[in-house]
Amino acid sequence: MTTVQISDSITPSTETFALCCWCCRATLDPQVSRRLCARCGAVTLEEDGIWRSLSPRLTQSFERFVAEYEFIRQAERRGSNDAAYYLALPYKDLTGKLSAQWKIRGTTYRYLERRILSQLPKGPLRILDLGAGNGWLSYQLSLLGHRPVAVDILTNKWDGLGAATHYAAHLPSMFPRIQASLDGLPFTDAAFDLAIFNASFHYSEDYVRTLAEAIRCTRPGGSIVIADTPWYCHESSGRAMVREKHAHFLATYGVASDALGSQEFLTPQRLDILAAAFGIRWNTFKPFYGLQWVLRPFHAKLKRRRTPSQFYIFTAEVPV
Repeated sequence: MTTVQISDSITPSTETFALCCWCCRATLDPQVSRRLCARCGAVTLEEDGIWRSLSPRLTQSFERFVAEYEFIRQAERRGSNDAAYYLALPYKDLTGKLSAQWKIRGTTYRYLERRILSQLPKGPLRILDLGAGNGWLSYQLSLLGHRPVAVDILTNKWDGLGAATHYAAHLPSMFPRIQASLDGLPFTDAAFDLAIFNASFHYSEDYVRTLAEAIRCTRPGGSIVIADTPWYCHESSGRAMVREKHAHFLATYGVASDALGSQEFLTPQRLDILAAAFGIRWNTFKPFYGLQWVLRPFHAKLKRRRTPSQFYIFTAEVPV
């Protein structure tokens, strides 16, 4: 096991886990700001407190997606120059620009904390925060005494892993941040107690491959959590949503944001396929997002629109 070291102004993390080579997945020996793989010679760099574990090939393949995604997120005026904005997440959007979205995130997190995390074994949990974005979930988990590791492909300083620097002064030690693909996690097998897809599972291009990586990195008897991924009862409704979203982005921002073949949503059938593939059983939790949210399907039916998405929390235990 090696210790992740943060070499910028952030207080170094005392978190211990094995960081693996992005090329051959060999366990890396600890070095400050640079790790050379003894097996294949690939170098894993640490820049601005973020370990860069994305291969050059994947970096290139994600280039268009990242450019379009960041362009749209900036156009939506996400992020802030004020640290207070990040510290208030997910409970409140101090800018007031995306309050409705953060209300959903806040409700989901409260439910996750009170109804799911509280039922897990006591003591600090090693938690994989997949699709961590600006790191708000890892921050909240750190405040609870857990040991999160934040993973995302975005590293910018307003909406990606770089924005997590705002949390450093409020933690005894900073949680590790890793730039990596959901399908190529640079960790040893069974390194974590819990893996949470933080409003990110729907970006996967292959659900089986993505879930396989999360399960590999989670110990037997540990848990997988999928939160804030759109769920539809029927495949047709999900596909209609995707068409509408791409058309809206194209009309509003000039790009459809379809560089990746993301799966975009879940259905009962899609969850059944994953359950059969891995021998798991899904537990479904339904947070209450308010009466207006409950009435959305009825309003859509009256207006003859497609069925709107639901946001449930799905959990599964990793087979022993």
